[in-house]
Amino acid sequence: MPERPFYQPGASSVEGLPLLLQMFHTQPLVMLKPHWHAQVEVNFIVRGAVHYRMDEHEISLSAGDMCLFWGGLPHQMDDASDDAVYAGAHLPLVHFFRLHLPADVRNRLMTGATLVTGATDRSDSDNFERWNRYVRSGDPGKAEHAVNELLLRLERVRFEPYRLVPETPIEQEAGSPFDQQSLRNVGRMCDFIAENFLYDIDCVDIAAAADIHPKYAMSIFKKSTGMTLNEYVNLLRLSYAQALLMHQDANVLRVAMDSGFGSLSAFNKSFRKLAGMSPSDFRRGAGVR
Repeated sequence: MPERPFYQPGASSVEGLPLLLQMFHTQPLVMLKPHWHAQVEVNFIVRGAVHYRMDEHEISLSAGDMCLFWGGLPHQMDDASDDAVYAGAHLPLVHFFRLHLPADVRNRLMTGATLVTGATDRSDSDNFERWNRYVRSGDPGKAEHAVNELLLRLERVRFEPYRLVPETPIEQEAGSPFDQQSLRNVGRMCDFIAENFLYDIDCVDIAAAADIHPKYAMSIFKKSTGMTLNEYVNLLRLSYAQALLMHQDANVLRVAMDSGFGSLSAFNKSFRKLAGMSPSDFRRGAGVR
């Protein structure tokens, strides 16, 4: 029996392309270790069963289940049945903020919860397959149509039974629901960061992209995402660095510089905080020499 393949991040995969919307409909690859990326992820289990280790919880899903979670926290599909097939998407935050979800659900997702629903039907399997074809067709019109339909499908969750895992929310800063203008501002900031995170940018630059005051920019971003602007910039840099580290000839210092970090010490500190290990240990653990 051939050895089972495993998932390996790379420069052309989700970790290395934080601005890109990706869709998939395939057999899942089990992950040897947690990874992270700067998109919200939606998974629909077409057939079989899978198991996930999230940052602070675990979930098991079977055919017909759908989940939604923030990929910026370490997560790992550590098991999948031999017959498993899943479909879904990696949504850049700008698309996520277009979703009309209850404010508490959005905030819970951004702070590590996973939304799970079994309220699906046969049309979901057909639609995910079609959306995957549209996004991969090379036709911008079809891709936009697929994204809009997917967002509407996710919004339908609020009208049907769903659960958030873990059930008890992590205590977080209280805040009132945001109006659409605030969410548009956050989306504009996310766009600017995604396009410029490899450069030396700060909160003044980011706020200017949304034509708002830096203090207001920091406030609405933190309340909306649970992260500071600096934490989000570092997340994109670390996601990109994670992919570069998988190259056989990768040099940790060069990866740090190419990922937008000003020094090796800053890179090591940020990487260890998110991954729980040094960049060198990450490479060794993934079998890269």
